[in-house]
Amino acid sequence: MEHISNLVVIDSDIRRRAAISHALSTGRLHVEPFESVSELTAVWPRADVVLIFEEPGAVRKLIAKMAQQGACFPIVAFAEAPSSHRIVEAVLDGAIDYLTWPIPADELRSALERAMVRSAESGHGKLRELIARAQIDRLTRRERQVLGGVASGLSNRLIGEKLAISPRTVEIHRANMLNKLGANHTSDAIRIAIEAALKD
Repeated sequence: MEHISNLVVIDSDIRRRAAISHALSTGRLHVEPFESVSELTAVWPRADVVLIFEEPGAVRKLIAKMAQQGACFPIVAFAEAPSSHRIVEAVLDGAIDYLTWPIPADELRSALERAMVRSAESGHGKLRELIARAQIDRLTRRERQVLGGVASGLSNRLIGEKLAISPRTVEIHRANMLNKLGANHTSDAIRIAIEAALKD
């Protein structure tokens, strides 16, 4: 399993978590188990892939937390006897793959490796888009409009004219927008807008 070196496992069931950690711990794979998304967010270790037990909304919650942190890890969800609706929902929420538990250790390793390769080939495109959208969802309507103007290359004065507000007010919205996005520079905010396919 050459492509994965750090695996994060999120599962509230201690027996299942221990079984996965035991089955996957090898010389080339470091497994870090967590009980919940909240426990993970207190630490944010480096991860090549996250394996999460998919309780309803778990993938969406993890994506939102990654957006806050600026982290981007491929997510593989799993559950015991999941319905097809549940699988589709998790994948639409951002999971790159969905596994049914229990699964033999060698099949699990292969599935995680495939997910990692697929994620690397796609450049985390879908995941980055979901994270960018989650970041932009934190903005007010006016801040999104200002971001749209910035992403279109408009100056504060032109954005102000377009929105019928003063350049100084644009500056204030722009500073708030950068702060909420965790962007150090305007270029970071533009990248987020592009990844989220923001329309101003």
